[in-house]
Amino acid sequence: MPHTARWSAAGPALAAAVVLSACGGGAGGASSGGGPTGGDVPPAAGISRPENDLRIDVDRGDGSPPESWTLLCAGVVEGTHPQAQAACDHLAGMADPFAALPGDVMCTEQFGGNQTASVTGRWHGEAVDLELSRSDGCRISQWNSLGPVLPIPVGVDDPPS
Repeated sequence: MPHTARWSAAGPALAAAVVLSACGGGAGGASSGGGPTGGDVPPAAGISRPENDLRIDVDRGDGSPPESWTLLCAGVVEGTHPQAQAACDHLAGMADPFAALPGDVMCTEQFGGNQTASVTGRWHGEAVDLELSRSDGCRISQWNSLGPVLPIPVGVDDPPS
């Protein structure tokens, strides 16, 4: 029997197995990483989400369109962030860069500018969902502590870019 005859009989079953194994994931063919469904779907077999995978959304507060960047710090530095290497290096030197401010903290009443930002994703395997502003002394300090992660001019005296 030629090899082509044997493969033609097994071909459809093999093709179906390959397609099914490639789909993986949960119901509806969802994939890991919060893709089109927007949820945090568990990864498909053999696929893991990086521990340090962030999305940074910044509104300069000057009427210009908000900006969004990705930042991956997982052995290699990748993403659309304009200072990706500096941002990853800075975050690596911080103990808990995305800690929320305590609810009972007293802050100085000063205004640092209209800028706002959000950082979402994962850092050291933990979920990150942090909203930032420069509306008082505590929030200004929190913003400034992130350094190159938020690479835009800040402050009420900064000239528009």
